[in-house]
Amino acid sequence: MHKVLRFAAAVIVGLIVGSVVNMGLIMIGPKLIPPPPGGDITTMEGLKATMHLFEPQHFIFPFLAHALGTVTGAFVARLLAPGKSTVPSYVVGALFLAGGIANVMMLPAPMWFNVVDLALAYLPAAWLGQKLAGNPAPPVPNAL
Repeated sequence: MHKVLRFAAAVIVGLIVGSVVNMGLIMIGPKLIPPPPGGDITTMEGLKATMHLFEPQHFIFPFLAHALGTVTGAFVARLLAPGKSTVPSYVVGALFLAGGIANVMMLPAPMWFNVVDLALAYLPAAWLGQKLAGNPAPPVPNAL
C-alpha cells in the first residue's frame, strides 16, 4: 500500500479505535460513579444544566476516557504507521485535542478540569501511546 494511504489509514483506524475506547468509558462511568442527584447527563443540554452539581469524582471517567482513548488511538496509529513514523500518533493526539478544545467551549466544566484535561489527556497521552507501541517490526524482505 502506498505510504500516504498507510499514513491516512493509520490515523483513521487510530481515531476509530480511540473513539470506541473513549465512548466506552464515558458510558461506563455513570454506572460506577453515579451522577449527582437530579442530574440529567443523557443530553448535551441536560449535561450543561447539571455540570454545576458535579464534584471532583464525577470528572474521573471523562478524564480517563479522553486520556485512554488518546493513548489507545495513538498506540494503534503507531502500529499501523509506515516505517518507524510517530507522526500518525501525534496526528491522532492533535485531533483528539481539537475535540477536547471543542468540549471546553461547549461545556461549563470547572477551570481546573479543563486545564488538567487539555494539558495531560491528549498530546502527552499520544506520546505515551506511541512509546508503548515501540518500534514496529521492520517488514520482512521478500526471499524470492
